[in-house]
Amino acid sequence: MKKIWIIFEKEMLDNLRDYRSWVTGIFWALFGPLILGGMIMMLGNTLREKSEEALRLPVSGAENAPNLVAFLRQQNVSIEPAPQDPRAAVLAGDINVALIIPPEYGENFTESRTATLQLVFDSTRQSAMSDINRAQNLLTGYGEYIGMLRLSLRGVSPEVVRPLQIEQVDMATPQSQALIFLSMLPYFIIFAIFNGAGPVITDATAGERERGSLEPLLINPIPRGLVVIGKMLAAVPFASLNLVITLAGFAAIFNLLPVEKMLGVQIWLDPVTLGAIVVVGIPIVLLACALQTLIASFTKTTKEAGTYLPFVGLVPALPGLALAFLPVKPELWTMLIPTFGQQILINQMLRAEPILTSNMAISAGVTLAASVIITIAAIKFYENERIVSG
Repeated sequence: MKKIWIIFEKEMLDNLRDYRSWVTGIFWALFGPLILGGMIMMLGNTLREKSEEALRLPVSGAENAPNLVAFLRQQNVSIEPAPQDPRAAVLAGDINVALIIPPEYGENFTESRTATLQLVFDSTRQSAMSDINRAQNLLTGYGEYIGMLRLSLRGVSPEVVRPLQIEQVDMATPQSQALIFLSMLPYFIIFAIFNGAGPVITDATAGERERGSLEPLLINPIPRGLVVIGKMLAAVPFASLNLVITLAGFAAIFNLLPVEKMLGVQIWLDPVTLGAIVVVGIPIVLLACALQTLIASFTKTTKEAGTYLPFVGLVPALPGLALAFLPVKPELWTMLIPTFGQQILINQMLRAEPILTSNMAISAGVTLAASVIITIAAIKFYENERIVSG
């Protein structure tokens, strides 16, 4: 342990002197919170503006349904003349949605027959979905309102056409309602861990090889395995620091920004949750340092190492990003995949869901085992004389 500590101390001093390496890692630690905070602010401002401003609805044939037009105006809808070809205007993106009222609407409506309306929109345009949903909800509400009136005028209770009354019991927590944002956090957390260790490990391996200081270090009467372990452990504080900074950034984004006012959902990251995520992330820190130490040992220059290592962090981080679109239940097979099990557990913590202690133990054990295997592979490579040239 004393020999490992000597190597660790030497590498830590070298890393601290090369401030550009660890400052680069800190930048990547802040990258995720800044990106997510910007997304929340942009989306929140857009939603708030959409909800506050009147719905601009181009209508063709407004004279055929004066009562409907009056109803829409009462619901904060600005009725505008539709273009000559509403369909072409929607496809071109000139308008988000258009309402076409055919000439026979009035006759069918007066005779209590089904009157047809055409709501023209492009469902592939995400920016228009707010206007489309508002228009659909208003027209549906108007249709239900007229139907109830017709039944009442004929002496029929409106409850006749409503044989079922569904009471919705939403079990979603405020955390799970913001699923799209919370599901991105594991991706950014793992990405920050790998990028925190990457620059430091690059300097400790390929950097020393370029400077010619690696060979004198290996000449010392110290087992090369201890050199590898010392170098790897010297990167652990920087990767752990990135983990803490990233979580602090996310906590500041969710706890300090008026997220509830922007999105209508309040997200709160309490210190207990943040501490649990740090505990779950420690095995990932060790795996990141071991894996990048091994890969950086094969590179000849810092430029080559800087090319490979950023992509190493993408491989374990991408499955976490997929969780936002393909939810995976925390089962045994998911815990047996290094880093993937931790991402699922982090997702559960962020959503305030109960977590099995056995899942935490299995995922941590598998990831630590993978770290040990990769460290042994790095030691074997360091025992080869090719380590001097890469």
